[in-house]
Amino acid sequence: MKFRKASEIQVGVIGYGGAFNMGKAHINEMKQAGMTPCAVCEIDKERLQAATADFPGIETYSSVAAMLKRSSVNLITIITPHNTHAKLALQCLNAGRSVVCEKPLAITTTECDAMLAAASRKHVVLSTYHNRHWDGCILNALKHQKHGTFGDIARISMQMGRQEKPGDWWRSSRSISGGILYDWGVHLLEYAFQLMRHTELVEVAGFARHGFWAESVHWKQDTIEDEAQAVVRFKNGAWLTLCITHLDAAPTPHWVKIVGTKATYSFDYRGFEIVRNDKADSLLHKGVNPESEHWRFYRNIADHLVKGEKLIITPEWSRRPIHVLDLAGQSARQGRSLKVKYS
Repeated sequence: MKFRKASEIQVGVIGYGGAFNMGKAHINEMKQAGMTPCAVCEIDKERLQAATADFPGIETYSSVAAMLKRSSVNLITIITPHNTHAKLALQCLNAGRSVVCEKPLAITTTECDAMLAAASRKHVVLSTYHNRHWDGCILNALKHQKHGTFGDIARISMQMGRQEKPGDWWRSSRSISGGILYDWGVHLLEYAFQLMRHTELVEVAGFARHGFWAESVHWKQDTIEDEAQAVVRFKNGAWLTLCITHLDAAPTPHWVKIVGTKATYSFDYRGFEIVRNDKADSLLHKGVNPESEHWRFYRNIADHLVKGEKLIITPEWSRRPIHVLDLAGQSARQGRSLKVKYS
């Protein structure tokens, strides 16, 4: 569906929960991109009242079916627990509405495939809120890559977390969240795939450790892993490792380390440092990352729908990290590496 101007795009959200106030944040970002807030769907009556206070006059619904039947909403953002994304997205896509899912797109490759097929069949947009595609830290790394700072990439190592009890909420449930790798791991993989954009994947190996926190949290036997790791091999011989932990008492200081033929480049949200590989004990450069440009996500969605501009976060792009995490989980259970389907 094409629109003459962004204001014609009627937008809404499914899920207006209090955590991080994400419903309000999403609607405001869509509004800033020129789109028109239209509807909120939420099962919690108090949160529906909060939505009405935040956006006077906005339509409110307690069921997705009612919203799809009565509302003129064109674009729906899904802000619910991970294991509900696929079902809700399919309901909206099959009703002819464009959909943005909060990351992750879904939990399994099969779910992603069904969502992509529905979007294609109904000729609507499907995307994932990969706002961190425009984090200042990855934009800066990509700039250094373009300038040849670290040469050819041999390895990307990514780690986040520390020894810490998981919180007593749904993100600590393996069946609801998908596992420890699915929250921040999706962001980190998306960083890596930007750096390795033109390199095919070959295979994935997964490793996981369970049980340390199981008796300490509400979810017990369904608790997320204490620590999990995915190892991805690329066709050109490079590889990446992703580790998310609640177990490591001495975590690495940076989120991402890029080991290249010319230099090693490490970064987190705030800063970066570069060390020459021929002088491994001497700091070459240390700096602060630029501001993030998260507003570009919904601006691109609006420009795609109005002007036909290229969609940056395509459903195929969104599926790639889910495919890796899905394979990593299967690999950890089976004790062997697995070939990728979507390279």
